[in-house]
Amino acid sequence: MADDDVSERLVLDVMLGKLATYLRMCGYDTAYALDRDAEADDNLLELAASEDRLLITRDRDLDARAPDSILLSEREIDGQLRELADAGFQLSLAPEPAHCGVCNGPVEQVDSVEPTPEYAPSADDETVWRCTDCGQHFWKGSHWASVAATLDEL
Repeated sequence: MADDDVSERLVLDVMLGKLATYLRMCGYDTAYALDRDAEADDNLLELAASEDRLLITRDRDLDARAPDSILLSEREIDGQLRELADAGFQLSLAPEPAHCGVCNGPVEQVDSVEPTPEYAPSADDETVWRCTDCGQHFWKGSHWASVAATLDEL
């Protein structure tokens, strides 16, 4: 996952929601400001400190106030991912998801005899995971392949 000098516990500001999903899929424990009612800078800084998380932001003022942060300059996801790779982040898909791409909760594999929602394949046909917090179901489908392709191009 991360190099020794890169935190595996992150918090991202409100401008980085798509990046949060990518980092979660790479196995990083990634809190996102909008998911945690931490839109205000003071709340985000408090969250980073109280949970010992590295802050990732595009906000120069917020970066200057944070004791431990990474300032991104790119607006597009490809550029943001390149900046993090240059900062030492290992950006490849985890063999199995560990964090929900939607809420960052822990995920567990669905037993092959358990029913899945209509939007998900049967766990009897392919491996499916479920978030224990929000109930979202995940599998290695077209979105997984799309993220993998983006990461491979870095």
